[in-house]
Amino acid sequence: MSTTDYTGAQMLVEYLAKERVEYAFGVCGHGIIGFLDALYDRRDSIRTITAHDEQAAGFMADAYYRLRHRPAVTYSSCGPGSLNLTMAVANAFYDSSAFLAITGNVPTQQFNQGPFQESGRYFQGDFSNVMRPYVKRTFQAFRAEMVPLIARQAFSLMLTGRPGPVHIDVPLNVFVERATVEIPEPAEWRLGVSDRSGGDPLAIGRAARMLLEAKRPVIVAGNGVFLAEAMQEVAELSELLQIPVVSSPLGKGVVDEATPLSLGATGRNGPYAANQATRGSDVLLAVGTRFDDRPTSSWVPGVTYSIPPTRLIHVDIDPQEIGRNYPVEVGILGDAGTVLRQLIEAVRPHADAARRLHSEWVATTTAWKEAWTRALESSRADPATPIHPSRLVADIGDMLPDDAVVLSDIGIHHNWLIQQLRVPPKGRFLQAWGFAAMGFGVAGAVGAQFAMPDRPVVAVCGDGGFLMTANAVATAVEYDLPITWVVWNNGGYGSIRGQQETFFGPDREIATRFRRDKTGELLSADFALLARAMRADGYSAADPSRFRECLAAALASGRPSVIDVQVDESRSAPATGSWDLPPLAGPPPTFTPDSLA
Repeated sequence: MSTTDYTGAQMLVEYLAKERVEYAFGVCGHGIIGFLDALYDRRDSIRTITAHDEQAAGFMADAYYRLRHRPAVTYSSCGPGSLNLTMAVANAFYDSSAFLAITGNVPTQQFNQGPFQESGRYFQGDFSNVMRPYVKRTFQAFRAEMVPLIARQAFSLMLTGRPGPVHIDVPLNVFVERATVEIPEPAEWRLGVSDRSGGDPLAIGRAARMLLEAKRPVIVAGNGVFLAEAMQEVAELSELLQIPVVSSPLGKGVVDEATPLSLGATGRNGPYAANQATRGSDVLLAVGTRFDDRPTSSWVPGVTYSIPPTRLIHVDIDPQEIGRNYPVEVGILGDAGTVLRQLIEAVRPHADAARRLHSEWVATTTAWKEAWTRALESSRADPATPIHPSRLVADIGDMLPDDAVVLSDIGIHHNWLIQQLRVPPKGRFLQAWGFAAMGFGVAGAVGAQFAMPDRPVVAVCGDGGFLMTANAVATAVEYDLPITWVVWNNGGYGSIRGQQETFFGPDREIATRFRRDKTGELLSADFALLARAMRADGYSAADPSRFRECLAAALASGRPSVIDVQVDESRSAPATGSWDLPPLAGPPPTFTPDSLA
């Protein structure tokens, strides 16, 4: 490496180029103009995307990483611009997604003088403390010479082990001041470093014996399988030993849900077979999942899991997740893909006997899956207006191309999609889970389309969440992105209204429905008209046949499109799991195979 004279901003941008960063998502502001000037000189390799909201920019970067497993960066100015970004940073952090958040700050020469948009009335330029709970680490550069080391360490930390966002805060003067430095070569620092660690051979042996001897084994695949790109290994182990696979909701789609051994996601909104299998299992192999409250029906024994007596093998890259919420018989610290390959090799010589042992269990779980499918047949074909949620989800699943990327925003529709949507076999399903930030599905669709420009991207979002971040449609128009948004229009915040009804009674609704007009009808925006105002295509659908026409037209158009769908807000998804909000106890499961007949 040779030393060169750079501004602080040029140092940062040159390092981003060496890391092959392709996109910078953000909103301009005076605190970030030095960085934008350096991006101008590198516009041949790093594309700067102007969002209309910093939170939306963060959601774009988050979704981009989930698909590409390469980080983008965000840029925001000091004060409200960067504060607006924190929602998206937290959302990525809780779902183990990664991007580099670059924030501008006031000049150090003005620290403690209360200049325009300085964060911290009593703490000088202190945006790092705002970010600290939501990132793997926050850095602050007080001199230009600090930037190269900070950039290198930020990328290493961001991408090693459990991925997560990292923050770099740079005062305005540091962006424009000059120094003579060397820009590190990422390959020299990280090329020989592998974090694909394997499991302890003794633990692998114990786990293999448990799987081979189990009578009712189940594999639980979580988001960690996506992060390790170990989907094929899960499918191979499942097929080799004939073990049914469930997923955590965040792992939905990790195995093709149409295959006989795939039972769907567990928990509050899981399909019947998934919860039945996990609570009746004698051995669970859990890979890359953290057993939080919603996938486990709030840890209530016998609803989704019964651990113990079920014996748990837990594989995770993060040691704090193993044994956090359930006791483990075997805990294996390691990369999901590496550990699964170790297990495959360990059990392969004995696979024939294991398949015979598991055959009765597979027949039982298959019968549960078929019973669930039969029970949903009538609702999936319901011709009623407004549209039955089950019919809408079925139609979306039927019409999606095999390689489509589907995003769900947060709302009542999310429950239905987790439970009943068949993820396209060559596609992906993206969602906000741990932090569950509304707007991820709406704005994240833009980042998903940049990540996968040759694939159709469809976002399903509630009317509430869409109103919060509808500016993403304007961004899609400006960059000519053929995204389709399906707006689940039910006149309010349906998931919270359902909780009000469950916990406090049907006559206690307040603040969860949009206001009613003089006729008593729920008021809602005309989302098709709103789309057309932003120069996207807008469609409206109140019955199933019209919706199918609209979705087909939107997918074929190659244009940003919004479909405003009138959905029956009185329907609730079948309850196969539960969810407590202590001290409020969630209702027990009510679904039986004939309960929807």
